[in-house]
Amino acid sequence: MAATPVPASSGVRTLIPARIDRLPWSRFHTRMVVALGVAWILDGLEITVASAVADTLTKPETLHMSSAAVGLLATIYLAGEVVGALFFGSLSDKLGRRNLFMLTLAVYLVGSGLTALTLGNGAGWVIFLYATRFVAGMGIGGEYAAINSAIDELIPARFRGRVDIAVNGTYWAGAVLGTIGTYILLNRMDLSLGWRLGFLIGPVLGLVILLVRRHLPESPRWQIMHGKADAAEESIAQIEHEVEEAGRSLPPVDEKKAIEVTPAEQIGYVALARVLFRDYPSRAVLGASLMISQSFLYNAIFFTYTLVLGKFYGVSSAATPIYLIAFAVGNLVGPFTIGHLFDTLGRRKMISGTYVVSGVLLAVTAGLFYAGWLNAITQTIAWCVIFFFASAGASAGYLTVSEIFPLEVRAKAIAVFFAIAQCFGALGPVIYGALIGTGDHPVRLFIGYLIGAAVMIAGGLVARFLAVDAEGKSLEDIAQPLAAAGRRGRTRAEGASSPFST
Repeated sequence: MAATPVPASSGVRTLIPARIDRLPWSRFHTRMVVALGVAWILDGLEITVASAVADTLTKPETLHMSSAAVGLLATIYLAGEVVGALFFGSLSDKLGRRNLFMLTLAVYLVGSGLTALTLGNGAGWVIFLYATRFVAGMGIGGEYAAINSAIDELIPARFRGRVDIAVNGTYWAGAVLGTIGTYILLNRMDLSLGWRLGFLIGPVLGLVILLVRRHLPESPRWQIMHGKADAAEESIAQIEHEVEEAGRSLPPVDEKKAIEVTPAEQIGYVALARVLFRDYPSRAVLGASLMISQSFLYNAIFFTYTLVLGKFYGVSSAATPIYLIAFAVGNLVGPFTIGHLFDTLGRRKMISGTYVVSGVLLAVTAGLFYAGWLNAITQTIAWCVIFFFASAGASAGYLTVSEIFPLEVRAKAIAVFFAIAQCFGALGPVIYGALIGTGDHPVRLFIGYLIGAAVMIAGGLVARFLAVDAEGKSLEDIAQPLAAAGRRGRTRAEGASSPFST
């Protein structure tokens, strides 16, 4: 079942994608998901810790920063994520998934670890603080591109949807961990020490995971598409051996599923744009719509929720962590309980359904809020119900952009849509913060909620018409690799090169 070398003009005939997709679930897959999926936990942890210590950093006994200077930290971190996603996403397609998911985690460890060493509030120290947050953001942004690619390429097709959605949903496990950790550290320890230890929670967890990642193989799919047939055979043989050692038998591979590839040249972002908008225009619209709508809604609601609790419901800042934990748990439960339906009922029904349902529920909640029928507890319950669906839908957005484009540009495509989503998502807190104001005009926030509902419903409608029915399909069947022999010769009826193909 090894890759069979053939003349250079014909490329390499391989069964490696089929061998990956026929694997039963094993300890290898569990270890891989834990080792790679921690990226989302770390992101949720970082953002929550930064939000929790924001007020603390303005106090004289810490860094005595202004509110504007502290607020800029979040912007710097998000900017780092965008730059990191684009930079490391390109390197992931060029140098391999394993090289990059080791490097990006190391970058995050350095950035977040050094944040805790900010010793003063002078101009130099402030620049140092901003630089470390930017570096930490770069590491996490790079993780998104490299990790999503690796998981999709190593998970058997029949499990890919639920695994991707569950992994992306663990962002909220990080949010819970960050909320509990900073609540304890800031209330039980000296503030000057507590906020620093808060930023070290992630690096400690990341350091342990870095050791686990050392034993993961490179993506055999990436290797075979880049002319590394022997290395690809070694990687898939290692995975198969581990599965068999666990007592699982491997079914035979259908020889008809072999594909022939001729390694393609490296593709930059300009060439990527041509691939996206010439070969896959409707998929590009789908990916952008899903990522923008979910990012706008999440940033708008999550980053201003404590303001709503304080301005409209009179909740003290000391009590807000309790509500945030409930909010995070609601987000975490959704992907883990209904994620399997994306593989059974299908992508189109579930993606469009989760987006539309969450949008409709948000519109209903907006009406209840404006009518004055909600309090802090019932508002939080409403958010938990809404984001039970929205969280699964948002995770499906990441799943979508990571599986519907050719392997050679997968990481860069994820990076591009992630960057677009972050740029639009950054508008959410600004707009909704202005709508909240002093809490004297609930009608403004009511209108804002309706806008958010409309955005999510629009995303769902786009998915209803443009979603790709990728459930249970091999990645190569969803989007044929650019390196596949004869790809450019396919007819419009086959849907490869048509400007209308999806």
